[in-house]
Amino acid sequence: MNYLVRLKLDHPANPKDGIVFIEQRILPTLELCKRLEGDKKIVAVGPLSGALALSLIVNAESAQERDALITSLPVWPLMETTVIPLTAFDVRMQAVQARLDQMKTQGGAR
Repeated sequence: MNYLVRLKLDHPANPKDGIVFIEQRILPTLELCKRLEGDKKIVAVGPLSGALALSLIVNAESAQERDALITSLPVWPLMETTVIPLTAFDVRMQAVQARLDQMKTQGGAR
């Protein structure tokens, strides 16, 4: 299953903190992400404009695998993390159709 993962951080307080953050957290995270992309565990990646943030599409077989991947990123302990499960359009259409059918049987059809 694929997940949209957003990692976001407030800007470092001063340039010295920014240098340390980039050297010790950002660059090692990007190196690991590149390796995970080669392993097909990260499907896509992109920065968020105007923020110290990263968006990833992570491919994981379980919630435990997904969590282990995210928490392995050197930058993770300092970031606010949001995870959104992604589904296929067919799966979403089935869920919407089931909801529509339920609404119709409850008297919503005219």
